[in-house]
Amino acid sequence: MANTTILLREDLDNVGGRGEIVKVKSGYARNYLLPRGLATLATKGNVKQIEQERAALLKKAAIEKATAEAQREQMGSIMLSFERKAGEHGTLFGSVTSMDIAEALKGLGYEIDRRRISLRDPIKETGEYTVNVKLHREVMLAVPVAVTAEGGEPQEEAAPERKARAAKDEAPVETTEASGSETAGEEADGAETGSDDAPEAAGSEAAE
Repeated sequence: MANTTILLREDLDNVGGRGEIVKVKSGYARNYLLPRGLATLATKGNVKQIEQERAALLKKAAIEKATAEAQREQMGSIMLSFERKAGEHGTLFGSVTSMDIAEALKGLGYEIDRRRISLRDPIKETGEYTVNVKLHREVMLAVPVAVTAEGGEPQEEAAPERKARAAKDEAPVETTEASGSETAGEEADGAETGSDDAPEAAGSEAAE
């Protein structure tokens, strides 16, 4: 299956970071990355142009990473608390979602896209949790979250096995091989009719 060498202009989960030169399936590049300006073709004819753009992108990426690290330091003391109506054993009648967490952070002056909040399933029991917030591709912030019963004595804490599962779900997922972002993959499938080309990066390589 044909691959295409590209220069990434933006960070893409499971593909690579801004400024990296990677190989992906041709259909993924043609139907998703290139039309959206997320990448540039890297060919023998534009090596000089690619290297200049790559240097600029790497500089920008370094600045963004440094900014994210400074923000993580600034947000290091944040603790979020939520009160919800709850029944026996601390089961919530509602839930605490990534949107709730994003709104709480916004109330403290931090604009964080809810998609950067690692909460696979809404929190549905009282207790203490740790939710990871992705400030940058390489910078993660662990935010303590306490959920208590509304207007009464604290309810029984969530069962240990459930809390352990929640903590596992909220843990950041590290990837070592690029296979295309989940969101990008879904959009690429829609854009490429009858093609089985899916994102598959082969790591940083020089343009051939």
